[in-house]
Amino acid sequence: MRQELRRQLKTIRSQLGAADKMAAAEAVAARVIAHLPDSGGTLAGYWASAGELPLHILQLRLPANWVWCLPVVQPDRQLLFAPWRAGDDLATNRYGIPEPTRAASSCLRPDELSAVLVPLLGFTRQGRRLGMGGGYYDASFAFRNKTPAPPTLIGVGFACQELDALDVQAWDVDMDAIATEREWLDCPAKENR
Repeated sequence: MRQELRRQLKTIRSQLGAADKMAAAEAVAARVIAHLPDSGGTLAGYWASAGELPLHILQLRLPANWVWCLPVVQPDRQLLFAPWRAGDDLATNRYGIPEPTRAASSCLRPDELSAVLVPLLGFTRQGRRLGMGGGYYDASFAFRNKTPAPPTLIGVGFACQELDALDVQAWDVDMDAIATEREWLDCPAKENR
């Protein structure tokens, strides 16, 4: 069922035009920046691929007291996060996605981040997330099923990816908030979902 849902959502997302994607990126950037604490911290984004909402506008407008990080895929299906600025070296990983060329020892662990922008393929208003199916974010942030933020998990996607319901798997990690071009959703606490 999830595979068919993924196929449908990819089709919907692929029908968005470039102008719509850029307008959505502008709106999401403004929403995320408006909700970041003034105290600063580390914000993990992602390098958009396969039609995901692009984040370069957000990265360029990020307040100076926030450090932008990108994921680095590890052999054990975990993610580490490397601070990155435009112009820093990138290499293509096994999925064809650019990632920083940093040694694992110079990257941040998921529990060291202040906030994380998590790409969405589908989502519900309760904070449930459907990703691409690799399980990297769920595996890397599994500890959040037992502990509160930080990091704050912010699902990022297009409003057309919203679902009425989504079956829950034991390994799923829920989002604390969702940002789309239409709105910012504060998701209910896990015990209220």
